[in-house]
Amino acid sequence: MSTEESLLLIPGPIVVSEAVKAAQSIQSLSHTSPEFIAIFQGALKNLRKLFKSSNPKDQPVVISASGTLGWDITASNLVSAGDNVLVLSTGFFSDSFAEALRVYDVNVDVLTAPLGDVNSIESIEQQLKKKKYAAITITHVDTSTAVVQDIQSISAAVHKTSPETLVVVDGVCSVAVEDIEFTKWGLDYVLTASQKAIGVPSGLSIGFLSERAVTKAMNREKQSTFFASLKRWIPILQNYEAGKPSYFATPAIQLVNALNVSLEEILAGGLEQRFSKNKQVSRDFKGKLVNELGLRLVSVKDDVAASGLTAVYFPEGIKGSDLLPSIYKKGVVLAGGIHSQIKNDYFRIGHMGVSALDDNLGHIAKAYDAIKTSLAELGYSK
Repeated sequence: MSTEESLLLIPGPIVVSEAVKAAQSIQSLSHTSPEFIAIFQGALKNLRKLFKSSNPKDQPVVISASGTLGWDITASNLVSAGDNVLVLSTGFFSDSFAEALRVYDVNVDVLTAPLGDVNSIESIEQQLKKKKYAAITITHVDTSTAVVQDIQSISAAVHKTSPETLVVVDGVCSVAVEDIEFTKWGLDYVLTASQKAIGVPSGLSIGFLSERAVTKAMNREKQSTFFASLKRWIPILQNYEAGKPSYFATPAIQLVNALNVSLEEILAGGLEQRFSKNKQVSRDFKGKLVNELGLRLVSVKDDVAASGLTAVYFPEGIKGSDLLPSIYKKGVVLAGGIHSQIKNDYFRIGHMGVSALDDNLGHIAKAYDAIKTSLAELGYSK
């Protein structure tokens, strides 16, 4: 089967729009040319709208890298060796964030939620009272479990209980699919990447910093990184947003253009309509898997189920090594499990971007039919 025939519905990279595909085909431009400066300026300004930032001193960040760079940015700019950081874990990627912090000699406490669930606000507040934390990290949607955390309520609890603690959100699998009100909710750093709901091929580490996070990074005396240094990047990004040429490291010209085009599409469609549609598609898809096929979700209840992907257990007697290849033969690419406790027991379906928002494409229906037919072929019945 050719790659053109297969439908990619993993939790990222995702299918991109035709306009985004075309945006990658522009000729090479100088990174200091007026043409590219205007493109980058537009992307940075559009990120302010996507994150619903109302403070002009907040700072959008776009760097050529993976979303994982956001973990290093946190560890090397917003906290220091010996600082205490509280990590709220809902799966593999939350724990990986903790691992990244430890590399920088940060003292990490991990508050682990029950599998498929989230930590209670009360337990978070209790932990915050035990010691002084420089930051708390919240994986908004952990891609390993498809669990979404209520970052608005958690941030409010942090500001009430430990107001000096920076609120850091891993939004790799949530930005542009789950609602985020950056300024209103008191967030300090949201990190994400281009290849998930933002709908651009992989290669851009994207983020958003609060005024106090910017101040902390710029006032940092000892540098523990070079490429990930916000002290180096922030002036560059500020210049680009102001329409001025600047240079620290060469940006990915075509990807930044694709980002700007995708953000224009996202904003033109209306953010509230987008988030509502994502929720509805997710609810309907999960409902069919559970009610029509009798499958069980990893997320234990509706209010912790992410809108951009679904994690579902294999039914008894069905092996992933049989089911996923069968689904692939029907032209649909899904993802296996990665959570250590249940790695071989479940699979994941991504429903973000145009695949979820454009009903005419029929992507979600095709995925459901492939799952249903493959299960039947393997002898499963509800």
